[in-house]
Amino acid sequence: MDIILASSSPRRISLLKKWGLKFKIIPACVDETTKLTKPSFTVRYLAEKKGDFIYSKFPNSLIISADTVVALNRRIVGKPKTKKESEQIIRELNGSIHKVYTGVALIYKGKKNVFYDIARVKMKKLPENQLRKFFGKHLDKAGSYAVQDENDNFVEKIYGDYYTVVGLPYYKLAKELKKFAVNLKIAAVI
Repeated sequence: MDIILASSSPRRISLLKKWGLKFKIIPACVDETTKLTKPSFTVRYLAEKKGDFIYSKFPNSLIISADTVVALNRRIVGKPKTKKESEQIIRELNGSIHKVYTGVALIYKGKKNVFYDIARVKMKKLPENQLRKFFGKHLDKAGSYAVQDENDNFVEKIYGDYYTVVGLPYYKLAKELKKFAVNLKIAAVI
């Protein structure tokens, strides 16, 4: 079976390779603007939109697409566009407990499965001199931080699937891929 990841995210690519999947990378260039405000609806909608876009071009391939958002106090915190936005987001997240939602769409020969997972993330309360290290560092990531970066010591604890925070919920994805006769290797315990 030909598998396509509809994303250029280095984290998603790395995870799928780590889990033993052989796939092609064809990013879905779609407009991610939406009026949806509920995080679970947003990630499912955008994951499906990305998957549908690639599926329309490769209808004989299994398409895997995903979207991740950070939500603080029921408000979606997106990817920062500037260092100033990054600073604002990092200050808001400092010492917080927030949620990370990752939606995934699997599409193959007319069959579609769209799902999501949530993890709660407790952030450390960092002093100003440590906070400044994060300003503008992760402009390409929802919430302006990267849990998987060893030098980023901002996250104190994760409640739920670590991989949901990284960008692909391992346990749910593994379960859903089995329905398409695809098996992932067991992830290392974190």
